[in-house]
This record gives sequence, structure tokens and C-alpha cells, in this order.
Amino acid sequence: MIEVLVVDDDFRVAQIHAGFVELVPGFRVAGRAHTAADARAGAAGVDLVLLDVYLPDESGLSLLPELEADVIMATAATDPHSARTAFSRGALHYLIKPFTAEELGQRLQAYARYREHLAAAGELGQADVDRAVRALHTVPRAEGRAVKGQSSVTARLVAEALRRAGVPRSAAEISDEVGISRATAQRYLASLAQSGRVRVTLRYGSTGRPEHQYTWRAR
Repeated sequence: MIEVLVVDDDFRVAQIHAGFVELVPGFRVAGRAHTAADARAGAAGVDLVLLDVYLPDESGLSLLPELEADVIMATAATDPHSARTAFSRGALHYLIKPFTAEELGQRLQAYARYREHLAAAGELGQADVDRAVRALHTVPRAEGRAVKGQSSVTARLVAEALRRAGVPRSAAEISDEVGISRATAQRYLASLAQSGRVRVTLRYGSTGRPEHQYTWRAR
């Protein structure tokens, strides 16, 4: 498992980003930090840090060179200077908030492939390094079996969110968790139902209007 520390001054945003990370197979949230001081202490032993620029005690950009872990910036800082500084100090990616679970998931999957390329036994050749760099900055392509017009990354995130829930969930609930629109969640859930991976039931509310509920089918 790739261990991740989520650093954001807003505890609610940190919680959301941690939830996004947990949706990606192969990644685990090792902790959350809301200050630079806490990030220093929490970064020891983790593989990756999601780092905000705006921290209450110190800029994340100042903290960045001190971290031994790899870093992906996750920040609302949109000025060119912050982006240039982050990259010059070692950041692998720069994600501008707000971003969706799919956008973060794409970077995390690319990061995982980058690590795999650099984990080869023996000495690395130039071709090995080039492949690792390409993997890091290449957005995952749709898998061959993906439904036309759908992203395999989003499909995986929707499926994982429903599987982890363990109870029936609505499209609205899945959309909130993954960070996509309700209509998009509905489309992906319908596709999963057609493939037989999801069971669909109806729940009647106080207005009498039925709501579709989706449950992951364990194999």
C-alpha cells in the first residue's frame, strides 16, 4: 500500500481529500495534518504527501524541500509563482482546488505507475527513467472494456465507493462522495447494474416518489 499524508488547513477539506485517496486501490491515508508543524511530524515514513500552500503557521512551499516523501500539491494557490516554486522544489503534480476524486485519482494512479517503473531491480537505463517520467505525467487511458464515452477512472471510483459502503446508496450519495454530478453518478451506476455488478432496488420516501438504491454484489 502507498501511504499518504493529507495536509490542509481546513479539516473538512482534508477529510474530503482523504476520502478521495481511500477510493483509489493501492493507497491508504496514513494521517491528516492541518499545520506545517503537524505535517513535519506526520510525514515521517509516508510515501506521498498531498500538500496545501496556505497553512496557518508556514507556507507549504517553505515546507516542501524539507519533506523526504514525494509531494503532490493540492492547493487553491493559482498564481504562477506558487506553481513554479512548487515544481522547482520537487513537487510531482500541482492540483488546484477544488478538484474531483477522478482528477486526484488520475494523478495517484500515474504516481503508482511511476513508482513501479523506478522499482525495477538493477541499474536504470535512460529508457527506464524516460518511461517513469512519461507514466507520471500521462492521464490514464480508458480501458478496452470501458463503456464508450465513459472514463475507466471514474467507473473505478464509483464502483469502489459503492463496494466500500456495504449498504445501499443513492446516486446523489455516490456523487457527493466521488465528487461528480448526480447525473454522471447515475450513468455509471446504471452501467454497473447492466453488467450485473450492482443490484438496483427502489426506496419510497415521504413524497411517495421512489428513489433508486444501488448495492454492490459480492462475488
